[in-house]
Amino acid sequence: MELIWDGITEALRLIFSGDAEVYEIMVLSLAVSAAATGIALVIGLSIASFLAFRAPPGRTLALSFLNSGMALPPVVVGLVVALMLWRTGPLGQLHLLYTPAAIVIAQAVIATPIVTALSVVALQTLHPKLRLQVLALGASRWQAAWLLFREARLPLLAAVMAGFGAAISEVGASIMVGGNIKGSTRTLTTATVLETSQGDFETAIALSFILLALVYAVTLTFTIIQQRRRAS
Repeated sequence: MELIWDGITEALRLIFSGDAEVYEIMVLSLAVSAAATGIALVIGLSIASFLAFRAPPGRTLALSFLNSGMALPPVVVGLVVALMLWRTGPLGQLHLLYTPAAIVIAQAVIATPIVTALSVVALQTLHPKLRLQVLALGASRWQAAWLLFREARLPLLAAVMAGFGAAISEVGASIMVGGNIKGSTRTLTTATVLETSQGDFETAIALSFILLALVYAVTLTFTIIQQRRRAS
C-alpha cells in the first residue's frame, strides 16, 4: 500500500513540477493515439457504411472477421507491421520503422476493427429505409451519409472512445515498431514497461496513474459531447 501511495505522490510531483520528459511522453502518447483513432475512424466508417447500407454478399463473414479483429493480439500486429516496415520489407524504403509514424500505423491497425465493428452495429440500429428516404428527398450520397452518421452519433461516439482506448493502452506493438526510444518513440505504456523492468516501481506506478488520468480526461470529454447531443 505504501508503494502505491508513493507512486501517486510521484505522479503528482512529475505533473506539477513540469517534468519535461514526462510531458513529452504524454504529448506523444496522445498525439499518436489520436492520429491512429482518426485513421481508424475514416476507414471504419467507410467500411461500416458499405456493410450496413449495401448488404453485400458475404457480409456475415466480413462481420465475423471484424468481430474477431476486436481481439487481435497487439504483438501479432506489431510483428506484421515491423516486417512490412523493415528495411528489406515492402515498405522499407519509407524508413518509418522506429518512428512515431510506425506506432500510429500499428495502433490504427488495432483500433480499426473495433471502430468498424461497433460502427456497423450503430448504423444497423437505424431504420433500414431511412437512407432511401433521405436519397429520395434529393440528398447526395455524401449528404445522406452525413445525416445518417448524425442519427447514429451516440453509438458512433462510443465506437470512437473504444478505438481510442485500444490505441492508447497498447504496448506490445508500440515497442516492436517504435523501439521505445527516449525522446522519440517512448509512450506512457512503453515507459511504464521500461521502469517496471528496471525495478523503479514508483515511477512505473506514477506513469500508470498519469496514463489513467489522461484516458479518463479524453473519455470524459467524449462522454460530455455524447450526452449533450443526446439531450439536444
